[in-house]
Amino acid sequence: MPIRENKFARRARERDDNNANNTKKLAVRDQQPTPEEQLVRLEEDLRRLKVEFDIYFNGAAKRPPYDTKGRVDTLIKRLADDRTLTFAQRYHYNSLASRYNSFMQLWRRTMQEREEGRGPGRRPTPHAAPEPVSAPATFVCADARTDVQTVRGLYEALVEARRCCGESSDDLPFSRFHRMVAEKSEALKALAGCERVHFSVAVHDGRVQFKAKAEK
Repeated sequence: MPIRENKFARRARERDDNNANNTKKLAVRDQQPTPEEQLVRLEEDLRRLKVEFDIYFNGAAKRPPYDTKGRVDTLIKRLADDRTLTFAQRYHYNSLASRYNSFMQLWRRTMQEREEGRGPGRRPTPHAAPEPVSAPATFVCADARTDVQTVRGLYEALVEARRCCGESSDDLPFSRFHRMVAEKSEALKALAGCERVHFSVAVHDGRVQFKAKAEK
Protein backbone atom coordinates (compact mmCIF):
# COMPACT_ATOMS: atom_id res chain seq x y z
CA MET A 1 0.00 0.00 0.00
CA PRO A 2 1.60 3.34 -1.00
CA ILE A 3 2.63 5.68 1.79
CA ARG A 4 0.65 8.87 1.80
CA GLU A 5 2.73 12.05 1.59
CA ASN A 6 2.10 14.26 4.60
CA LYS A 7 1.93 18.04 4.35
CA PHE A 8 5.39 18.58 5.88
CA ALA A 9 7.05 16.36 3.29
CA ARG A 10 5.06 18.05 0.51
CA ARG A 11 6.12 21.54 1.66
CA ALA A 12 9.74 20.45 1.90
CA ARG A 13 9.62 19.06 -1.64
CA GLU A 14 7.98 22.26 -2.95
CA ARG A 15 10.62 24.35 -1.21
CA ASP A 16 13.41 22.29 -2.78
CA ASP A 17 11.79 22.65 -6.22
CA ASN A 18 11.54 26.45 -5.80
CA ASN A 19 15.19 26.67 -4.75
CA ALA A 20 16.22 24.60 -7.77
CA ASN A 21 14.20 26.86 -10.11
CA ASN A 22 15.70 30.01 -8.58
CA THR A 23 19.21 28.58 -8.99
CA LYS A 24 18.50 27.89 -12.68
CA LYS A 25 17.18 31.43 -13.19
CA LEU A 26 20.29 32.94 -11.58
CA ALA A 27 22.53 30.75 -13.74
CA VAL A 28 20.73 31.89 -16.91
CA ARG A 29 20.91 35.53 -15.80
CA ASP A 30 24.67 35.22 -15.14
CA GLN A 31 25.14 33.91 -18.67
CA GLN A 32 23.64 37.07 -20.20
CA PRO A 33 26.32 39.22 -21.87
CA THR A 34 27.19 42.49 -20.15
CA PRO A 35 26.52 45.83 -21.89
CA GLU A 36 30.26 46.18 -22.59
CA GLU A 37 30.35 42.72 -24.21
CA GLN A 38 27.28 43.61 -26.30
CA LEU A 39 28.94 46.85 -27.47
CA VAL A 40 32.06 44.93 -28.51
CA ARG A 41 29.87 42.42 -30.36
CA LEU A 42 27.93 45.23 -32.05
CA GLU A 43 31.15 46.88 -33.24
CA GLU A 44 32.45 43.57 -34.62
CA ASP A 45 29.16 42.74 -36.35
CA LEU A 46 28.96 46.24 -37.82
CA ARG A 47 32.46 45.88 -39.26
CA ARG A 48 31.54 42.46 -40.66
CA LEU A 49 28.29 43.79 -42.13
CA LYS A 50 30.14 46.50 -44.05
CA VAL A 51 32.56 43.94 -45.50
CA GLU A 52 29.74 41.57 -46.47
CA PHE A 53 27.76 44.35 -48.18
CA ASP A 54 30.87 45.41 -50.11
CA ILE A 55 31.33 41.79 -51.23
CA TYR A 56 27.68 41.63 -52.33
CA PHE A 57 27.83 44.90 -54.29
CA ASN A 58 30.99 43.72 -56.03
CA GLY A 59 29.10 40.66 -57.30
CA ALA A 60 30.92 38.04 -55.20
CA ALA A 61 27.80 37.11 -53.19
CA LYS A 62 24.34 36.18 -54.50
CA ARG A 63 22.24 37.73 -51.72
CA PRO A 64 22.62 40.65 -49.31
CA PRO A 65 23.90 39.80 -45.78
CA TYR A 66 20.47 39.90 -44.14
CA ASP A 67 21.51 37.52 -41.33
CA THR A 68 24.28 39.82 -40.12
CA LYS A 69 22.04 42.85 -40.57
CA GLY A 70 19.39 41.16 -38.42
CA ARG A 71 21.90 40.60 -35.61
CA VAL A 72 22.98 44.24 -35.76
CA ASP A 73 19.36 45.44 -35.67
CA THR A 74 18.64 43.24 -32.64
CA LEU A 75 21.69 44.47 -30.74
CA ILE A 76 20.94 48.12 -31.50
CA LYS A 77 17.34 47.78 -30.27
CA ARG A 78 18.41 45.89 -27.15
CA LEU A 79 21.08 48.43 -26.19
CA ALA A 80 18.77 51.36 -26.93
CA ASP A 81 16.43 50.11 -24.18
CA ASP A 82 19.22 49.29 -21.70
CA ARG A 83 19.02 51.76 -18.81
CA THR A 84 22.16 50.40 -17.13
CA LEU A 85 24.59 51.89 -19.67
CA THR A 86 27.17 54.29 -18.25
CA PHE A 87 27.85 57.69 -19.84
CA ALA A 88 30.81 56.23 -21.76
CA GLN A 89 28.85 53.16 -22.88
CA ARG A 90 25.90 55.31 -24.01
CA TYR A 91 28.27 57.54 -25.99
CA HIS A 92 29.90 54.45 -27.56
CA TYR A 93 26.45 53.12 -28.47
CA ASN A 94 25.38 56.45 -30.03
CA SER A 95 28.56 56.48 -32.15
CA LEU A 96 27.94 52.95 -33.42
CA ALA A 97 24.25 53.63 -34.08
CA SER A 98 25.13 56.79 -36.04
CA ARG A 99 27.67 54.86 -38.09
CA TYR A 100 25.10 52.13 -38.80
CA ASN A 101 22.48 54.69 -39.90
CA SER A 102 24.99 56.32 -42.28
CA PHE A 103 25.87 52.94 -43.79
CA MET A 104 22.20 51.98 -44.17
CA GLN A 105 21.46 55.18 -46.10
CA LEU A 106 24.34 54.40 -48.43
CA TRP A 107 23.30 50.77 -48.92
CA ARG A 108 19.65 51.66 -49.59
CA ARG A 109 20.70 54.14 -52.23
CA THR A 110 23.02 51.62 -53.88
CA MET A 111 20.35 48.89 -53.74
CA GLN A 112 17.87 51.28 -55.38
CA GLU A 113 20.33 52.06 -58.17
CA ARG A 114 20.84 48.36 -58.77
CA GLU A 115 17.09 47.62 -58.80
CA GLU A 116 16.48 50.49 -61.25
CA GLY A 117 18.97 48.80 -63.58
CA ARG A 118 21.21 51.74 -64.22
CA GLY A 119 23.42 50.01 -66.73
CA PRO A 120 22.48 46.33 -67.32
CA GLY A 121 24.96 43.94 -65.79
CA ARG A 122 26.74 46.83 -64.17
CA ARG A 123 28.02 46.24 -60.71
CA PRO A 124 27.54 49.48 -58.84
CA THR A 125 30.40 50.48 -56.61
CA PRO A 126 29.24 52.14 -53.41
CA HIS A 127 30.28 55.73 -53.00
CA ALA A 128 32.44 56.55 -50.06
CA ALA A 129 30.27 56.75 -46.98
CA PRO A 130 30.29 60.11 -45.26
CA GLU A 131 32.01 60.16 -41.91
CA PRO A 132 29.21 59.77 -39.36
CA VAL A 133 28.68 62.56 -36.87
CA SER A 134 27.99 61.26 -33.39
CA ALA A 135 25.26 62.81 -31.30
CA PRO A 136 27.02 65.12 -28.82
CA ALA A 137 27.11 64.13 -25.17
CA THR A 138 26.04 67.21 -23.18
CA PHE A 139 26.53 68.09 -19.52
CA VAL A 140 25.48 71.12 -17.48
CA CYS A 141 27.42 71.96 -14.35
CA ALA A 142 26.93 74.68 -11.74
CA ASP A 143 29.95 73.93 -9.55
CA ALA A 144 32.53 71.72 -11.23
CA ARG A 145 34.64 71.46 -8.08
CA THR A 146 31.93 69.74 -6.05
CA ASP A 147 29.80 68.10 -8.78
CA VAL A 148 32.20 65.20 -9.26
CA GLN A 149 29.56 62.89 -10.77
CA THR A 150 28.82 65.24 -13.68
CA VAL A 151 32.52 65.88 -14.32
CA ARG A 152 33.16 62.13 -14.20
CA GLY A 153 30.48 61.55 -16.86
CA LEU A 154 32.02 64.31 -19.00
CA TYR A 155 35.45 62.72 -18.59
CA GLU A 156 34.18 59.25 -19.58
CA ALA A 157 32.49 60.68 -22.67
CA LEU A 158 35.72 62.44 -23.69
CA VAL A 159 37.81 59.31 -23.16
CA GLU A 160 35.36 57.26 -25.24
CA ALA A 161 35.37 59.89 -28.02
CA ARG A 162 39.16 59.81 -28.07
CA ARG A 163 39.11 56.01 -28.20
CA CYS A 164 36.75 56.10 -31.20
CA CYS A 165 39.22 58.40 -32.97
CA GLY A 166 42.21 56.20 -32.12
CA GLU A 167 43.56 58.67 -29.56
CA SER A 168 44.97 57.78 -26.15
CA SER A 169 43.89 59.43 -22.88
CA ASP A 170 46.87 58.23 -20.85
CA ASP A 171 48.16 61.80 -20.69
CA LEU A 172 44.89 63.05 -19.16
CA PRO A 173 44.12 61.48 -15.77
CA PHE A 174 40.80 62.34 -14.17
CA SER A 175 42.38 64.50 -11.44
CA ARG A 176 44.02 66.75 -14.04
CA PHE A 177 40.84 66.86 -16.15
CA HIS A 178 38.72 67.74 -13.09
CA ARG A 179 41.01 70.62 -12.18
CA MET A 180 41.05 71.90 -15.78
CA VAL A 181 37.24 71.78 -16.08
CA ALA A 182 36.79 73.52 -12.72
CA GLU A 183 39.15 76.35 -13.67
CA LYS A 184 37.59 76.78 -17.12
CA SER A 185 34.08 76.70 -15.63
CA GLU A 186 34.84 79.37 -13.04
CA ALA A 187 36.56 81.60 -15.60
CA LEU A 188 33.63 81.30 -18.02
CA LYS A 189 31.04 82.02 -15.32
CA ALA A 190 32.95 85.11 -14.24
CA LEU A 191 33.32 86.33 -17.83
CA ALA A 192 29.72 85.69 -18.90
CA GLY A 193 28.06 86.39 -15.56
CA CYS A 194 26.22 83.07 -15.64
CA GLU A 195 25.62 80.46 -12.96
CA ARG A 196 26.07 77.28 -15.01
CA VAL A 197 28.31 76.04 -17.82
CA HIS A 198 27.23 73.78 -20.69
CA PHE A 199 29.83 71.21 -21.86
CA SER A 200 29.58 68.97 -24.92
CA VAL A 201 31.66 66.17 -26.44
CA ALA A 202 31.24 64.97 -30.03
CA VAL A 203 33.16 63.41 -32.91
CA HIS A 204 33.13 65.13 -36.30
CA ASP A 205 35.26 64.28 -39.34
CA GLY A 206 37.27 61.86 -37.23
CA ARG A 207 38.21 64.49 -34.65
CA VAL A 208 37.09 65.05 -31.08
CA GLN A 209 35.19 68.25 -30.35
CA PHE A 210 35.13 69.37 -26.71
CA LYS A 211 33.24 72.62 -26.10
CA ALA A 212 32.20 74.74 -23.15
CA LYS A 213 29.78 77.68 -23.20
CA ALA A 214 27.81 79.77 -20.76
CA GLU A 215 24.37 78.39 -19.87
CA LYS A 216 21.99 81.36 -20.08
